[in-house]
Amino acid sequence: MNDDQLSKLLTTVLFVMIGVLVVLLLVYIILRIQENKKKKKRDNEEFPSTKKERTKTEREPIEYSKKSIFSFMKFDKIEDDMIIRKKGNQYLMVIECQGINYDLMSGIEKNSVEQGFLQFLNTLKHPIQIYTQTRTVNLGSSLVQYKEKLKVIENRFVSKQLEYNAKVNSKQYTKEQLMKDELELVKDRNLYEYGRDIISNTERMNLSKSILRKHYYIVVSHMPEEVNNPDIEKSEIRDIAFNELYTKCQSIISSLSVCEVHGKILNSNELAELLYMAYNRDDADIYQLDKALNARYGDLYATAPDVLDKRMKVLDQKIEEEAIIKANEKLEEVAQEVEKEREVRKKEENLQELVDKMAKILIDENLELIGAEIAKKAKEKIDEENKKKGGETNEKKQTRRK
Repeated sequence: MNDDQLSKLLTTVLFVMIGVLVVLLLVYIILRIQENKKKKKRDNEEFPSTKKERTKTEREPIEYSKKSIFSFMKFDKIEDDMIIRKKGNQYLMVIECQGINYDLMSGIEKNSVEQGFLQFLNTLKHPIQIYTQTRTVNLGSSLVQYKEKLKVIENRFVSKQLEYNAKVNSKQYTKEQLMKDELELVKDRNLYEYGRDIISNTERMNLSKSILRKHYYIVVSHMPEEVNNPDIEKSEIRDIAFNELYTKCQSIISSLSVCEVHGKILNSNELAELLYMAYNRDDADIYQLDKALNARYGDLYATAPDVLDKRMKVLDQKIEEEAIIKANEKLEEVAQEVEKEREVRKKEENLQELVDKMAKILIDENLELIGAEIAKKAKEKIDEENKKKGGETNEKKQTRRK
């Protein structure tokens, strides 16, 4: 084979390879086009493909109102510890559950709680709804009760202080009796001061609105089948619903007790408070349910007391409170002064005895320096002087009696 034939063969092979590459390139382009078409088709199915459709969806956003949000909480009335909904077609009963400190438990305790909760879920034969409500801790009612109890303690302390001062001034009671009364007085004073500190700290805590508490509820629903039956009265339907719900709630409470979660069925007032907090979350801290129920708006116009009489009553109460506080302070000052006078008098009467005791203590402390024999003789001399002085004082007393 000469050179011309070899070059022709190579040229032919080159053209064949170029043709194969072109064919492969065309196949690749066709496959890419088909894939792009499929992708566009999928996008058109999921999203609007035209500008008109896109602008239409942008101009018509979905709006949510309070009505739509609270539609699931609509209710007709609260009766017999139940929430009645849908014109008597649905009855609800609510269980309040006490939370547990799961994070502070040991591994064995956590395992037992989890197993108990699994057992509770396995025993459920009807649907339930778990509802959590966060409330601001309000200590206003507790403060009123604390102040009432503190006032009782204060009145008792003042009366005991007056009685103790009268006994001291009368000088008809022994030292043991006065000591016993003084101990009781100190107990009441400490209790009064402790209660006053608790109230001031509680008032300071109540000013902070950042103290929150979570409440956990289980909502149990029942739809009686007898609603559409005209032969059965509404009261009977309500009784049937109550019995069914009460049985379900009691079984849930007993099942939850296995995992140390305690629950109770809410009564009508507690159900009203629950719904009031749900609907009036912003205003519930300021205007609570008990104030709303006891408002009696008609009395504000018809039977409201005179402004001056009301002011006079407030002033009288303020005068009484300030008078009690001032009397208490002065009694404490007098009691302290009397106690100091008694201590000074006692020291003056036992001055020589205290001096002798102190001298003996000093001798004992320097026993190594002065020696045991010298220390013993010094103590004996102190005792002899005490006997002589005691005899002289007795003689003087006898002469005075004669």
